[in-house]
Amino acid sequence: MKLLEVKNLKKNFGSLEVIKDLSFSVEEGKVVGIIGPSGSGKSTLLRCISFLEKIDSGELLYMGESAVTTGTDGRANYAEKEKLRQIQRYFGLVFQNFNLFPHFSVIKNVTDAIITVQKKPIDEAMETGRELLDKMGLSDKVDAYPWQLSGGQQQRVSIARALATKPRMLFFDEPTSALDPELTGEILKVIRGLADDNMTMIIVTHEMNFAKNVADYIIFMDDGLIVEEGPPKMLFENPQNGRTQAFLNKFVS
Repeated sequence: MKLLEVKNLKKNFGSLEVIKDLSFSVEEGKVVGIIGPSGSGKSTLLRCISFLEKIDSGELLYMGESAVTTGTDGRANYAEKEKLRQIQRYFGLVFQNFNLFPHFSVIKNVTDAIITVQKKPIDEAMETGRELLDKMGLSDKVDAYPWQLSGGQQQRVSIARALATKPRMLFFDEPTSALDPELTGEILKVIRGLADDNMTMIIVTHEMNFAKNVADYIIFMDDGLIVEEGPPKMLFENPQNGRTQAFLNKFVS
């Protein structure tokens, strides 16, 4: 089953074309890795499909439900607010820089959306939050505040927060880019565990070995386009496009 379909997506910032007629889909239980040089449009793409940026034209479908269509005038038409709110529950987003509320404890960061948005009982939300923090190896940090945590711990809290609403898929935007190299491994281990649990994920990453070993499918972007895509083994070991080859040669000896 396709959880996400992106068709002919275009996004401009003024006269600058950032995403140029881009299409792909994501099957349930699969991990899609998006790689490419800085400025290629990877993070903008993630912001577009998570509704943080409005697209100019194209289609977005979540679990077959239409979130965005394009009218006869060539412009994007978004679904009504209530439908978009429902569709937003299908996915969770993990940011580069954690985006935790500094004045909230760890457990409140994780449970706030369950209580205020999903209207779950506090006891149920707390139980869910504690289970997720235990899964992240943070059961002893329930009452701590973000400033008391390492970067790796903060990112694990943000992953727990994204999982708390029980989304069908997770989006990661460079989840290790704000971390020291020694903390990167712990986050990649968590994501690998989610992949083992068949969580559907789209991961924008600069960690090539991780993408090669964890993703089921790789998309290589450059200049707002999908230049090449395919299974990791094919794309990393036998890229067909010269731009892909040049990019990967910087990482693979």
